[in-house]
Amino acid sequence: MTNSTELDLCLIGVGSMGRNHARVIAQHPRTKLSMVIDPDEETGRAVAAQYGAEWAPVLERPENFAATVIATPTEYHFDVAAQVIDQGVPLLVEKPLCPSYEQTKTLVDKAEKRDTPLMCGLLERFNPAFMVARSMVDAPLLVRAERHSPYASRIKTGVGWDLLVHDVDLVVQLFDNQAPADLNSVVGQYHPESVPGAEDVVECSLRFAGGQVATVSASRISQRKVRTMRIQELDRLVEIDLIQRSVTSYRHRAFEEIFEHGVGFRQHTEIEVPEVFGNEPLVTQLSHFVNLIEGQADATRERTGMLPAHAIVEDVLSKASG
Repeated sequence: MTNSTELDLCLIGVGSMGRNHARVIAQHPRTKLSMVIDPDEETGRAVAAQYGAEWAPVLERPENFAATVIATPTEYHFDVAAQVIDQGVPLLVEKPLCPSYEQTKTLVDKAEKRDTPLMCGLLERFNPAFMVARSMVDAPLLVRAERHSPYASRIKTGVGWDLLVHDVDLVVQLFDNQAPADLNSVVGQYHPESVPGAEDVVECSLRFAGGQVATVSASRISQRKVRTMRIQELDRLVEIDLIQRSVTSYRHRAFEEIFEHGVGFRQHTEIEVPEVFGNEPLVTQLSHFVNLIEGQADATRERTGMLPAHAIVEDVLSKASG
């Protein structure tokens, strides 16, 4: 296929994140928003009309479209995604693919058998700040990530699958898709509006076979939004602000100097602030999805690449609850 023709995309779910997908699909030069699926007629029709698409309450024939994007609540992902994959239609699903590793692996296996492109919306992979920082780092030894948000009652999933999965995935990227050799975790549930079993806080530590360590913190009872990551090498610290999309590198220097009264020591820190350029992450993610559809990116690598983060999050939550 060539890039000269817009791909007709179907979008399922136009809640908070779905509206962002609708905007990006409609504005992207390689895609066209052709169908909006949402059971809420008022919302679905409004979004469809805004971008010149059609609306339907349920998906009946996924094979009528070049690809589908699923942005429904997490608990509906498995059934809807299975329906699309069974028709051999390329699919992008908002993260997590499913709120269990077993379901996630089942969908990945289905897509593998059909040789169908399947992508999980692990959006921070496409954050230009992370992409710049990753290109700077050679041998990370310690990674600390924080993803904290104020409470949002509309989100019923706990922070493990809602927030933690993003930074676990970034850690996996930094450590070459390794599975951790060991992990420890604790969870807390505090908010009266959280459904039973939906944790509000997760703190976990991961240790890898080479001795590298990562600590990841997720919370939805913060009073401000935080999306930060610190990557430490032996001779450099790289800090990332994923909201501001900024990167700062620090190198500490200490050296001897001869003073009039004898030998002394001086220290200083070299600070580098590289320029960060790039599109909105959702735009870059959609471009990558189109490349998968058109055979310009490795669909097998994409499918298998989502599995480590899902496996780790399930392990983190299992050990914390156990």
